[in-house]
Parts: sequence; structure tokens; C-alpha cells
Amino acid sequence: MDRLTLFQEKLKDFSVEFYDVNGTPGIITTPDKVLDVCKVLKNDEEISFEMCKDAVGVDRFQKKNRFEIIYSLYSLKYKDRLFVKVLLDTKNPETPSLTGIWKGANWFEREAYDMVGIKFIDHPDLRRIYMPEEFEYYPLRKDFPLMGIPGSLYLPKK
Repeated sequence: MDRLTLFQEKLKDFSVEFYDVNGTPGIITTPDKVLDVCKVLKNDEEISFEMCKDAVGVDRFQKKNRFEIIYSLYSLKYKDRLFVKVLLDTKNPETPSLTGIWKGANWFEREAYDMVGIKFIDHPDLRRIYMPEEFEYYPLRKDFPLMGIPGSLYLPKK
């Protein structure tokens, strides 16, 4: 059985959608299912994705589901990769944190929070990394002005 067929068999109860990214399989899920799906992906011996290599917050702006978080998972045992895309609500982009499954998701989720404004429920340390805590905006959102917002950040004089 090939790996994609195995993923489909193991996740058939979760109603996830499968897609392909240049030969790498991907799964599309929702915040209410992501924890259960990822527990299977990590703990099932035949799948065994032990590592979260990255998580990227995405703003699709004109789409129905404007925000997404895409996790890049890697199996050391089987030497393959899988993307897990979580579609988020446009008005309230939040999803459960995967730090309880992969500790390495911590900084990736913090970056997605800081730059795109995606909130991660039950994250152990959800605070900004690059921007000051009091900064009200999210610089990688498509509606953020290209030249920034004058006066929104204190910048020292030369």
C-alpha cells in the first residue's frame, strides 16, 4: 500500500480532504478536528510523523476562508513529508495549538500569531516575537499598508 492510500485509510473517520503539492501529499482540515488528526499522524506506527518542521500563517484575503495555518510534518522513520492545512474563520482566526503534540510547533505558532494574527488556543506562551506587545497590527496581513502605518511604532532617531 502506498503512503497516500495509507493516510486516506487511517484518516477516513475525520472527513479530511487530500491534495497534492508538487508530489507531496497534503491534508485540509478544520480547527475542531486538527488535534485528533495530528494525534493519529504522530502516534500511529505506520504513519509516524515525529517532527513538525514548520508552520506558516497565510492570508488569502479574497477567499471565503481568508486565513490558514499550514504545518509541514516530517517522518524520520519513513523519510517523507506531509502538509496539514487548517482553514480558519475570517473574523476570528483561531485554532488549537499543536504544541501538546509537537513541542517544536511553539515558535512557528508564535510567529504566525505575531505576523498574521492567528490565535492558538492553549498555547503555552502566546506572545509576540518580532513586534512589540502593544503593537495593534499584523504586518503580514494583506490589508496592512505596504509602507506601514506612520507613527504606529516608536523608532529611534539617527
